[in-house]
Amino acid sequence: MGSLTNVKKVWPLYVMALPGIAFFLLFRYVPLFGSMIAFQDYMIFRGVLDSPWVGFKHFTSFVEYYQFGRIMKNTIIIGLYNLIFVFPAPIVLALMFNEVRLLLYKRFLQTVYYIPHFFSWVVIAGLAFDFLSMSGLLNSLRGWVGMEPILFLQEEGYFRSILVLSGIWREAGWGTLILLAAISAINPEIYESAMVDGAGRFRQMLSITLPSIMPTVVVLLLLHMGNFLELSFEQIYNFLTPMTYPVGDVIDTFVYRVGILEGEYSFTTAIGLFQSVVGLILVVIFNQMARKYQEDGGLW
Repeated sequence: MGSLTNVKKVWPLYVMALPGIAFFLLFRYVPLFGSMIAFQDYMIFRGVLDSPWVGFKHFTSFVEYYQFGRIMKNTIIIGLYNLIFVFPAPIVLALMFNEVRLLLYKRFLQTVYYIPHFFSWVVIAGLAFDFLSMSGLLNSLRGWVGMEPILFLQEEGYFRSILVLSGIWREAGWGTLILLAAISAINPEIYESAMVDGAGRFRQMLSITLPSIMPTVVVLLLLHMGNFLELSFEQIYNFLTPMTYPVGDVIDTFVYRVGILEGEYSFTTAIGLFQSVVGLILVVIFNQMARKYQEDGGLW
């Protein structure tokens, strides 16, 4: 009865949570039933229940696929690039925003950095192709100083760097939202005590702000590790060209070609399940590391 009374008191909060709960039920838990086709030779007209079972055949086929090494290498390298360069960018940006004291200027900067998040990757890739084309702005500047033009998006050596830079440009500002909320929860009296002790702005940032938001950073890191092998398909697909396949073809683009274009549903479901299992293993490992770093750290 006590719990029911509490529900009645805060029923608007439960109503607000319903869309999120419905989303996870419909798009996260119900589709788990379909994962069983990874162990079948799925046939559309026979359905999930009547398709023949083949065990781990599709997992074995993926591992033995002649381009498996290249696809996994590209996925891991781009995933590491995102972890090393893209993930820390919102942290650095949030710390910088927090040091801006003029409120109007701070809000202006936040708005400017938030806007790219609302651009689709189709638009961003189109802008990048125009900017980096032979007649684009960058090559025009190179020509003015006597340098030869470069087809940046056709060169393997530039592809991953362009992915990283475009990822930072689009997502860094949006990624600061949670971190700025964590910073706003820090007790101002701690900063006042530090100022009395003679700590400057930089020392306050290192000794107060950064340690205070580390639990939030750890949680975000764990969520990021869960999707380590699931890179942004829209981003890579829109930037990928036949010339950059050797360094840009990842699991998600491979799944699109084989699953959507060729109709190998069981095979690609097995690959998706493989990605999920790897993500779960990484989350468990990093969660244990987080608990060692901080007693109440991690997700559980």
